Amino acid sequence: MSEVLPGPGSNIALRTLPNLRDLGGYSTGDGSVVKRGLLYRSVLLGRLSDEDVARVRELDLQVIFDFRTAAEHRATPDRDVGARTINLDVLADRTGEGPASLLSKMDDPEAIKAALTDGRGAGLMRTAYRELIELPSATRSYSAFFTEVATADSLPALFHCTTGKDRTGWAAAATLLFLGVDEEDVYRDYLLTNEQLLPALKPILSHIEEAGIEFDLLRPVIGVDRSYLETAVDLMKERYGSIDGYMRDGLGLEDGTLLALRRRLLDT
Repeated sequence: MSEVLPGPGSNIALRTLPNLRDLGGYSTGDGSVVKRGLLYRSVLLGRLSDEDVARVRELDLQVIFDFRTAAEHRATPDRDVGARTINLDVLADRTGEGPASLLSKMDDPEAIKAALTDGRGAGLMRTAYRELIELPSATRSYSAFFTEVATADSLPALFHCTTGKDRTGWAAAATLLFLGVDEEDVYRDYLLTNEQLLPALKPILSHIEEAGIEFDLLRPVIGVDRSYLETAVDLMKERYGSIDGYMRDGLGLEDGTLLALRRRLLDT
């Protein structure tokens, strides 16, 4: 009897590493399938229990891609899971305040309320997703990510930011779109974060209600919404015409790198 594999996007259940998923298993338009066991996404690895460190080591990861800022990394360094780390600060060139810096101000509930009421949280997020396409640091980081994934000794690999949903979400979406996964499947995969991350965050953020901040007020910045990813996808298409144009002209990836990515990540 053949092994029944979990559906694509299925959560890999680790108590201290929510939103851990294998990018593989999705079918593409030409009948190929994204290979399993090569690319994983998650939240930061700084809060892993000893038991979960051992379980992550079983993935035999070669590289950890950390999309966080230097300040985020200093605040909560990743635990060692036996892989080399490549730090790619997607937001290094950001000049204004983004969702991550806002959430670091939980000790100032009035500032949080002022920043997020009247739908401003969702607007903040859509601006952040434009930056994933516009910021030079984002371009450099995602170019380096795909270049490394295309090389011979980088897989299996895991990529993450802090909550594993925005910087990580775009890396996952761009990968799947480039490989030919249907756009609706990419959106469904992206939205799985609300099922796999929010339940894990709610107990961690239980103190916010004691500070007078309703959980629902934070939901736009701690969860994901289709309109966020649409903002990045639409801007990518507007500027570069297609995902292939983004990879080639936006990120500056050579044809040989693009071919290697498809060869490494697809079962044809």
